Amino acid sequence: MNYLAHSILSFTNGQLVGNMIADFIKNNERGNFPIEIQEGIKLHRFIDTFTDSHPSVSEAKKIFSPLVRLYSGAFVDVAFDYFVAHYYPLEDLKKHSQRTYKILWENEKWLPENYKKMLVRMEQDDWLTNYRQDQGIKFSMQNVLNKAKYLDKDIPVFNIFLKNKEQLKNHFDDFFPDILKECQLKFNLP
Repeated sequence: MNYLAHSILSFTNGQLVGNMIADFIKNNERGNFPIEIQEGIKLHRFIDTFTDSHPSVSEAKKIFSPLVRLYSGAFVDVAFDYFVAHYYPLEDLKKHSQRTYKILWENEKWLPENYKKMLVRMEQDDWLTNYRQDQGIKFSMQNVLNKAKYLDKDIPVFNIFLKNKEQLKNHFDDFFPDILKECQLKFNLP
């Protein structure tokens, strides 16, 4: 799952912070954070593990894998954020996005420097809300291509997303209720 899904699957402020910064810290640094942020880091890792092992996600990866091989999971994560963004009414999504940025900045002292730099761009361009737009997903997929060391930057992954949107949505619809339920059970949340 990508940034929007991780933010949606956070049930407390500390979990949100930990969930959002987890990819920017090393495992042995986890103890440097307050317990609630540590819970968010654990939640992030749980989400990633559950997602990677879910059969619907494995099927969705097959859509991208002929073009991007091992990077297919990253493109499924971005594609699924598009569907997460449509899972909620637009006004609720906008409120969630603004609340997320606010909470993250309120906890700035816990944010790694490289995350803060990204958060500035994330908030300026409102990535979380813009996952709802095709152009937002195109932008995010291009970012993945740009960061990938072994992929051509012109691979038409966005076209694959557009051509397979309905099939990807079916995989998302099979997957998302499961991850919601598992996060609530594992972390004793409402």
